[in-house]
Amino acid sequence: MRSTAALRRLVSETTLRPRQLILPMFVAEGADQPRPIASMPGVVQHTRDSLRKAAVEAVGAGVGGLMLFGIPAHRDATGSGGIDENGILNVALRDLRSELGDSTVLMADTCLDEFTDHGHCGVLDDSGAVDNDATLELYAEMAVAQAEAGAHLVGPSGMMDGQVGVIRRALDEAGHTGTGILAYSAKYASAFYGPFREAVDSQLKGDRKTYQQDPGNAREALREIELDVEEGADAIMIKPALSYLDILRQAADASPVPVAAYNISGEYAMVEAAAANGWLERERTILEVLISIRRAGADMILTYWATEAAAWLD
Repeated sequence: MRSTAALRRLVSETTLRPRQLILPMFVAEGADQPRPIASMPGVVQHTRDSLRKAAVEAVGAGVGGLMLFGIPAHRDATGSGGIDENGILNVALRDLRSELGDSTVLMADTCLDEFTDHGHCGVLDDSGAVDNDATLELYAEMAVAQAEAGAHLVGPSGMMDGQVGVIRRALDEAGHTGTGILAYSAKYASAFYGPFREAVDSQLKGDRKTYQQDPGNAREALREIELDVEEGADAIMIKPALSYLDILRQAADASPVPVAAYNISGEYAMVEAAAANGWLERERTILEVLISIRRAGADMILTYWATEAAAWLD
C-alpha cells in the first residue's frame, strides 16, 4: 500500500488542504515599503498597500484566513493605539474587509503587547505586575473596535483570566453578536517566540511567565480550554504547536469547538535556517511539519508558510 504515490495518497489518514491554513501578517504604521524581518526570511512588516496585495494573493491561493498584527509608530503604557479606531491595526482591518469582504476569514490579534511601551500583554500596576482586571476592560474596548473595523474573529492572546467572557459580553452589548472569538486558550511561556518579538518590534522588559502557561503543565491547558469554552469561545488555540503536539492532541480529543494551532516564529526560523544551510529539504520539511500538526488534531493551522504551502498543495 506504499508502492506508488497514488496508493499512498489513496490510503492517507490525514489531509492537509489550503483552507486549513491561516496566514499571520504584520502591518507597520508609517512604513513606505515592506521591511524584511531578519530572523524570519521571507516574512515582512507590510505597508498598507503591500498588505492588501499579499492578502489577495493568499486568498487566491485558497488560504482559509488571515490573522493581523499591528505595529504602531508610537506606544504608551496602556497600549491605546490598539483601541484607537485610527490605529494601524484597525485601519488595516478596514482595508482588508473592504478589499476582500467575506471571501476569507479576517482575524485580529486582540492583545496589547504590540502597543505598550513595556511590551506586556496588559497594563501594569504600581508594583510592575500585570493588572488582570484592568487589562480586561481594555481588551473589551479593543475587541469592539476590531469588530467595527471588520474582523470576523477576534483573537484574545494575552492569557488574562476571564478574557473570553468579558470580550463576549462587550461584543454582544455593542451589537456584534456575529463576531466570533478564537481564544488562545493554552499559550505557553515559550523560548520559541524570539523572532516574533523582532517582527512586532517588541518593547518587552522581563518575561511573561506570570500569565502564560508553564511548559511543564498539561492538565492546566485542559482547564484553561474548558473555562474559555464556558465563557463563549467559538474556537480555541494551542500555541506553540511543535513542542506541544501532545497538548494539541489532548485538546482535540476534549474540545467541543474547533481547535487551532500556531506554528510560531521560532519553529519557522529553525526550518528556514536549516534549509538555507542545505541541511534539510525545505518543501518536504515544511509539509511534514504542517501534516504533523494536523495529525495531532488541529482543525486549522496558523503558519507563515500558508500561501506558499497552499500553492504546493494545489
